[in-house]
Amino acid sequence: MANKAIAEENIEVAPQKKVKAKPVEQKPTKPQWEIKDRTYLLRGKKTPLTYTLNSKHTRKYSMLWFDENTGKQEELRYATNQSSPLVSEQKGEATLGHIVFREGVLTVPKEKQNLQKLLSLYHPARNKVYKEFNAVDIAKDDLDIIDLQIDAMTAARNMDVDFAEAIMRVEVGSSVTKMSSKEIKRDLLIFARTNPQLFLELANDDNVQLRNFAINACDAGIIKLSQDQRNFSWASNGRKLMQVPFDENPYSAFAAFLKTDEGVEVFKSIEKKLK
Repeated sequence: MANKAIAEENIEVAPQKKVKAKPVEQKPTKPQWEIKDRTYLLRGKKTPLTYTLNSKHTRKYSMLWFDENTGKQEELRYATNQSSPLVSEQKGEATLGHIVFREGVLTVPKEKQNLQKLLSLYHPARNKVYKEFNAVDIAKDDLDIIDLQIDAMTAARNMDVDFAEAIMRVEVGSSVTKMSSKEIKRDLLIFARTNPQLFLELANDDNVQLRNFAINACDAGIIKLSQDQRNFSWASNGRKLMQVPFDENPYSAFAAFLKTDEGVEVFKSIEKKLK
């Protein structure tokens, strides 16, 4: 019995393969549709007293939504007595409703789920003509605008008077010649604050300053523009400098001319006479 016990102790057991448990695959959950009151805003700066959004598919106004799961286009229609905006899911007689924005705003209560889903999920004008109000997105937009205003006003504050005059000439026209340097700087800062994107575009446009240079040269009697606005010439001897291409702003054309090899010499000559 002792020998048998020893023999049993010396029996080797084959190593067992470790079986790894397969991780449970987590399927992504679809975002849940939240039942709540929703507000929609017209895009753009204009807010008419009333604006009626298309509410059904017609030959003139397309109201279709492409279903990627089925590969089919679904016809849309806002019916006040139906629970779905998809025509294929509507049953019986449909009572059509109007979608009207008042002063650029449309508030849809949570009870009108069919209209909310049409506006938030399916309507082809979504994020083009109107957008759903989102407090987080509005805050991001406001922050972007503030950053843009800071950049524009910083550039305006550090800008020299000649360049400031060039930009303000685009904004207010020839009346800038009657403004003092302080008035120009003041209006430039206001312009940068109220329309920062346009201001920065003008500030980065070389032609703006060259156009102003050409206008100042004309005002100073150094060069002259013909009555038909087709030719620039020296005011002193009438020698032709350039011909303005058809249907082009003469001062924009002259600004482009000043960038050419011949125009650089003209620029230097005018610059000396303006000093």
